Amino acid sequence: MERPSPTEPERDRPQLPRAYGVPVGEAGLLPWSWAEARLETARNYWFSTTRPDGRPHAVPGWAVWLDGALYFEGSPETRRARNLAVNPALTVHLESGDEVVILEGEARLASPPPRQLAERLAAAFTAKYAASHDYRPAPDQWDAGGLWALRPRVAFGWQAFPQTVTRWRFAA
Repeated sequence: MERPSPTEPERDRPQLPRAYGVPVGEAGLLPWSWAEARLETARNYWFSTTRPDGRPHAVPGWAVWLDGALYFEGSPETRRARNLAVNPALTVHLESGDEVVILEGEARLASPPPRQLAERLAAAFTAKYAASHDYRPAPDQWDAGGLWALRPRVAFGWQAFPQTVTRWRFAA
């Protein structure tokens, strides 16, 4: 098992049935930078939450990866936000089933963000979504709520299954 640098998560193989053919050892493990590049450039993210009655809920949405966290927004009235208010457990994955990145952890309300972070987030959302959707959030947009952050506890990824299946575990 690879020991991470102070800024890198621990990297190893997830527990999967032997029949899947996941290699033993570190050969083929992906670096965390590979996952971060996909998180930064992804257009749509799938958010999976749990309803108060235990039923699953999945919905696509927009987000930006910044400073080791996935920031996403939405009205507190959305099903996703209402689910997270009761149970902050969250799984997020990118659209591709070939180049996979899956994040797991607990979402936290990030509103209102500090002004400098709000300005950086507004710029990141604008750079990512303004050209195709004319979306340009103002830095004070999240002062009354609606901004969430996920710092992953664990992540999974691969670009060639099963050879490159990788698990990243983050320090608490």
